[in-house]
Amino acid sequence: MAGRLEGKIAVITGAGSGMGKAMAELFSAEGAKLVLADISGKQDDVAAAVGNGAIGIRCDVSNEEDVQAMIAKAEDAFGRLDILCNNAGFGGPMAPLHQQTTETWDKVHGTNLRGAFLGIKYGVISMLKTGGGSIVNTTSASGVVGWKHHSVYGAAKAGVNQLTKIAALDYSDKNIRVNAIAPGTMWTGLVQASQTHDTPPEDFPKLAGIPMGRWGLAKDIANAALFFASEESAYVTGTVLPVDGGYCIGFSGMGAERPGIASVNTDES
Repeated sequence: MAGRLEGKIAVITGAGSGMGKAMAELFSAEGAKLVLADISGKQDDVAAAVGNGAIGIRCDVSNEEDVQAMIAKAEDAFGRLDILCNNAGFGGPMAPLHQQTTETWDKVHGTNLRGAFLGIKYGVISMLKTGGGSIVNTTSASGVVGWKHHSVYGAAKAGVNQLTKIAALDYSDKNIRVNAIAPGTMWTGLVQASQTHDTPPEDFPKLAGIPMGRWGLAKDIANAALFFASEESAYVTGTVLPVDGGYCIGFSGMGAERPGIASVNTDES
């Protein structure tokens, strides 16, 4: 049987680890040809591991020339772009707003918000040449309901949510769909134990603030991305989908902290 992305060409940013790596593995298994972008250098190892002709490219998504080169790589290698996953991002330091710096603002917004803007811009330009495609942005539950001490990051991700909705309207008549996934508390990135354990150990603290009572896994986000990337979501655009174990609907209100991990800063790329 053909895979759900058979014959499709996809670019995934933040593909060197975490959720981006999980997307790469799943998309390749479903038949897609991939350009895997990351700033870390790990994208080449992921490309080699997933096979199927995947290509790695170093890309700082806040750099306009890097993003243009990333899209051009897909066009040059495979002839077009069908799917773009704007997944690269990081959380930045957690602190009350008055303790945040303008340097942190610029860095966090450069990757998370400017990076999404540039990805959408140049992804759309490419997709307009070939009749359409699907753009999937990785945002965050913190951009939906807010997390204490995450003002800078939350503002950036809320901005991506709005970019998603407005871009969806701008290109709804051009066969370009734009959707977003809003992860909750994920077992990836700077959760230290995730570096040595693929899933939370049995004795690892549970998350009382999550209705489903467990950490999110990279594959949970990859599965949502696959839905948005595939033709199964052909009539879906402008959606921001929380993949958060019910956190957003169970949010307890003003002043709530990120559940169970107030002292942990996580990278959601």
